[in-house]
Amino acid sequence: MTMVATPPPPPPLPVRDGALAGERAHGALSPMLTRLAEERATGVLVREHGTLVLHEGRVIHAESPCAPGLDVLLTVRGTLDEAVWRQAADRAGDPPGAGRLLLDAGRPAAGALELCHLGALYDAGYFALAPSGAPGHFRYEAVARPGLLRPIPVKALERETLRRRRLLHRLWPDPAVDGAPLIRADPLAAPPVTPRRRAVLDRVDGVRTAPQIARELGRHAFHTLVDVRRLAAAGLVSPGPSTAAAPPSAPEVTDPEIALLKRLRDALEAL
Repeated sequence: MTMVATPPPPPPLPVRDGALAGERAHGALSPMLTRLAEERATGVLVREHGTLVLHEGRVIHAESPCAPGLDVLLTVRGTLDEAVWRQAADRAGDPPGAGRLLLDAGRPAAGALELCHLGALYDAGYFALAPSGAPGHFRYEAVARPGLLRPIPVKALERETLRRRRLLHRLWPDPAVDGAPLIRADPLAAPPVTPRRRAVLDRVDGVRTAPQIARELGRHAFHTLVDVRRLAAAGLVSPGPSTAAAPPSAPEVTDPEIALLKRLRDALEAL
C-alpha cells in the first residue's frame, strides 16, 4: 500500500491583538510597582525609561526623557509664561512643587493645571512602564505630599498604559516609528492629512523622533505617537536609521503581520 504524506496545515493568519494577549494578566507591567502600591510605599521607583514618584502607594509624579514635562506642556503653547514657571520651579526645586505653588497662586486656572498635571503624569508613566531589559529599583524616601494635585492609583496607570499600547498596535503594529528618526515617504496617492497631523509631518526631517516633535509642539508624546502611527499606516512616514535603542512603546509583533499590512498598503497605493 502506498503511503501518501499529508501536508502540514497552513500557519494561522496573524491576529492583530495576539501579541498583546500576555499583557492581560495582572503584573505584566511591573510586579514591583504592584507590591509597592499594596504596601502603600512612599519614595521613587526608577526604571529604564522613566521614574515614578509614589506617596502612600499612589503615583503623584512621573518623568521620562521620552515625554515632555509639565513645564513644556504649560509654556510652549502659551498656557503659562515661561518666566512664571521658572520662578515657581526655582522656589520649589522640583516640578511637582512648582505645580503646587502655581496651583496655590491660581496661575494658571486650577482646571488647566490639573489637566496638564494628569496628562504629563499619564504620558511619562506610559514610557516609564515600557518593557525593559534592566531591573528597576525603589528608594524609600520622604516626598512632598501631593496637595491639591490629584494622585493616581497604580492600577489606573497600568490600565491606561495597556489601553494605549493596544490602541497604537491597532493603528500600526510596528513600534519602530516610535523612537527612531523619522523620514518622509512619497506614496503615489497621498491621502489627505488633518491639520494636527500636518504639523507633525512638517517636522519629519530624518533627524527628529516622535518624542522630539512632541516637545517642539508642546504636545503629549503619546498623542504624537498616535499621529505618527497613523501617518505610517498611510505610507507617509517610516523609521530611519537609529543610532540609539528606543524604548519599546508596545511589545513586538510578529513579522508576518507587519509584512502583510505593508503589502496591503503598497497594493492600495498602486491602484
